[in-house]
Amino acid sequence: MLLISASFVIAGQALSAGICDDFYARLPNVNHALCTNAKLQPSNARSVKGRTIYVRDVQAQGNGLRILVIGGMHGDELSSASVALHWIERAQAETTPNQWRFIPALNPDGLFSRPSSRVNANGVDLNRNFPTPRWDLEAADYWVKKTLKDPRRWPGKKALSEPESKFLFDEMERFKPNLIVSIHAPYGVLDFDGPTMPPTRLGRLYLDQVGVFPGSLGNYGGVHKGMPVVTIELSSAQKTPSEDEMNRMWRDLRRWMDESIAPNKHAPALAQTAQTAP
Repeated sequence: MLLISASFVIAGQALSAGICDDFYARLPNVNHALCTNAKLQPSNARSVKGRTIYVRDVQAQGNGLRILVIGGMHGDELSSASVALHWIERAQAETTPNQWRFIPALNPDGLFSRPSSRVNANGVDLNRNFPTPRWDLEAADYWVKKTLKDPRRWPGKKALSEPESKFLFDEMERFKPNLIVSIHAPYGVLDFDGPTMPPTRLGRLYLDQVGVFPGSLGNYGGVHKGMPVVTIELSSAQKTPSEDEMNRMWRDLRRWMDESIAPNKHAPALAQTAQTAP
């Protein structure tokens, strides 16, 4: 048994080291030790180009909140993936009964392309690909009329057409989070969708609700499913906030969670109510 356990540990360390060779070279303010200590694990999901989408569960004992944290939905927002990795370290240090699930880089093809790309390998903006009501009628029309066919914001041919967005959709059903935190850049604001009072600030980021868009995660999760979605827009896509600022943002988020989000209150049975993608 000792040999088996030792082999398992060595294999896990080798896996983490291999992942972190890529992340360390690509992401701002991420050293090899930080990435290795995050202990990322492969999911069963793959990107369009076959890259593994990695996750990290930080689970505590008890009936606390379930929080899903997503970075790198847009591959050129490098700082969002970095902050997600830094926050894994903070979640590991907690003694609360909360359960955290981190997806630091939802769009690895966009992240590791040269140059990095907002969209995935099929040219789809993942944050316009979720099955919001009337997606088939509104998403393409919005793209044409409001964005003037901006290729960085193409919603795709149909909702959940992409393996990356389908993976996140499935994770929402499996994990049933009480709260979703989606990290983006570079607008330097705090956005919110959902049924409860939003946080007014996280660190230097102040609440500035920018509206809802066909196919966005905030629209799908917060508006349609009644699940609080905090969208963090960092000030830079290429540079993370300082360590002090990341700590302030974390503390403000945790304080707001304790005051505003009750366990099991905002975790709908998504599997029972999920809309079929058109």
